[in-house]
Amino acid sequence: MDTLNEQPIEKLSINGCNITLLGTAHVSQASADAVEFLLLNEDFDATAIELCPGRYNALIDPDSLSKMDLFSVIKSGKAAMVTASLALGAFQQKMADELGIEPGAEMKKAAEIAQQKNIPVLLIDRDVGTTLKRVYRNVPWWKRMELFSGLLASVMFSEKVSEEDIEKLKEGDMLDATFSQFAESSKEIYDPLVNERDQYMARRLFDEAQSGEHKNVLAVIGAGHLKGIKNYLENELKDTKTLEELDSIPAKSRWPKLIPWVIVGLVFVGFGIGFNRAPELGWQLVMEWIVINGGLSALGALLANAHPITIITAFLAAPLTSLNPTVGAGMVTAAVEAWVRKPRVGDFSTLRQDTAKLSGWWKNRVSRTLLVFFLSTLGSAAGTYIAGFRIYEQLS
Repeated sequence: MDTLNEQPIEKLSINGCNITLLGTAHVSQASADAVEFLLLNEDFDATAIELCPGRYNALIDPDSLSKMDLFSVIKSGKAAMVTASLALGAFQQKMADELGIEPGAEMKKAAEIAQQKNIPVLLIDRDVGTTLKRVYRNVPWWKRMELFSGLLASVMFSEKVSEEDIEKLKEGDMLDATFSQFAESSKEIYDPLVNERDQYMARRLFDEAQSGEHKNVLAVIGAGHLKGIKNYLENELKDTKTLEELDSIPAKSRWPKLIPWVIVGLVFVGFGIGFNRAPELGWQLVMEWIVINGGLSALGALLANAHPITIITAFLAAPLTSLNPTVGAGMVTAAVEAWVRKPRVGDFSTLRQDTAKLSGWWKNRVSRTLLVFFLSTLGSAAGTYIAGFRIYEQLS
């Protein structure tokens, strides 16, 4: 029983189903040992793990990234989401390199032993994409770029994982630890990241217990979720949302969509006023728009170490795409970069390892293409506002 010393364990019964909640540290060999001990020495007929199908497949098939179609990702507008997922994977790989144990080893161990004993593996966590989207939608629009930039910066520009990060992982999980600097001071982030997932996992366990298909379930969850899940189960899910509500993506607010169009309208009005006053002034405003907007987008591409053709494309495309909010500069530059420097099979197979290091983001053709997307988009956005203010300064 020494294996279970200091491991947080809670037991409860629902509809005749005994549920053992094991709180784990996702970077702890002791947690993996505890999972193995319980599954081999107690008569569980199912094991539930804090993973969604996507994260589970990534855990058991680390080479799944090699199957990614980069052009489809860019075309479908999912480049930002894939970049965020890569950042999370980079954080995970850093932990693996520094601690000598793969984060999530206890989840993998639970799945392996369950398969050996021929008992079902219940994936009880919410889809990671849904969680990230609900976090994104729950944050005010003006904080979203800060959130995304902060996520990339915290992962990419920190070669050494701090003791604080390690402690965060012992308390919660990979998502909690990565966003901890934001979640601690923001209820908008904490709620979809932690509280909603507590509700989701509690509901999944409750439904499995109510089904009557299992009599003895081991639930392997991050220690930081143990208290919340136990509380919701003991109180019979009072004041919780349904799975359908928790799985839904909040509708986009309409008025933020109008902001880019308003800016475009103001820019055209500025051009019109300029040409009305004097053709020379009008052309001067147009040139400043091209130089500032295109220049900053090209600078972003340059910082991403893009191909010269991509940098030129950024300069030419950004002033035009900024006048059409349905097409982003990053979509154009990333597509050109992927076409000029086609990612090789090796780039996909080493993507996770490469992105664990700062230099690897520029070395790997896949991650570099995503950097081109992000930085050229950021440059174009900055250029739009700077050039817009510059136009009206000239007119005042």
